[in-house]
Amino acid sequence: MNSPSGQSQLSFEPMYDRHVSFIGTMERRNYEFSWSDSIFRDCVKSGYICQLVILNNEIIGYGVMQIGADEAHILNLCIDEPWQKRGHARVLLEHLIQEATQRRANIVFLEVRPSNPRAVDLYQMSGFNEIGLRKGYYDSRNGREDALVMARNLVR
Repeated sequence: MNSPSGQSQLSFEPMYDRHVSFIGTMERRNYEFSWSDSIFRDCVKSGYICQLVILNNEIIGYGVMQIGADEAHILNLCIDEPWQKRGHARVLLEHLIQEATQRRANIVFLEVRPSNPRAVDLYQMSGFNEIGLRKGYYDSRNGREDALVMARNLVR
C-alpha cells in the first residue's frame, strides 16, 4: 500500500497462533527480558487485541492490548530493530488507542521501564501521563527494575 507521496504505509492484521513462533523470535531479538511464546499464545487464546504490523507484506512489529470493562491496558508493543526510529511505533500506538476507543474504553494504561527513554518519550508525546510507579516490576540485569505506570484518558 502506498500513500500519495509514494511512501509505504503500515497496515494491521490480527495475530493468530500460527504467528507466535515468528513473533516470539522477534521479541527475543528486541528485548533482553522477553515474553515467552506461551505468553503470546495465551494472549491470542484469551481474545486480547493482538495486532501484527505489516509493511510491504512483511511483519515488522506487533502490539498486544487487553480490554476489560472501560479500561484498556497495552501489554506489549514492538517494532523490530531494523524498522525502528521511523515513526512506526507511534502509528502502532495510535492504532491500538483507536481499537480501545472503538471498544468503548475510557482510559488506556501501560507500564514502561524508566531505562527506556525512547519509549517514555513516545508515550509522553502521545498524550500519556505518569500516574504511578510499580516497584520491582521488571526483571533486570541487576535484579529488578521499577515500572512507570502511564495512562491516557480517552474521554473527551
